[in-house]
Amino acid sequence: MDRSRITDLYFAEARSKLIDLAAFLDRIERSEGADDFRMKAFRAALQELGTPGPDKAKKILLALSDPTEEPAAQAGTKSASGAWAGR
Repeated sequence: MDRSRITDLYFAEARSKLIDLAAFLDRIERSEGADDFRMKAFRAALQELGTPGPDKAKKILLALSDPTEEPAAQAGTKSASGAWAGR
């Protein structure tokens, strides 16, 4: 499939998601307090969108993932946080 066809098929959906992300960031920016580890990882992942080249999804997943190879002795929380806390 060429770029024109992909754009025709997926542009509206991607546009909607981009607006959702902008609205989320607007809410964060209007709120008080400092960014926690999730927002720091989120902002790092967002930077990947502006870089040229393939594998953006892979790079974004890696920016949000735990890079360690050793298993944790125990879970630190009851649920996933969506980003690595860096511990």
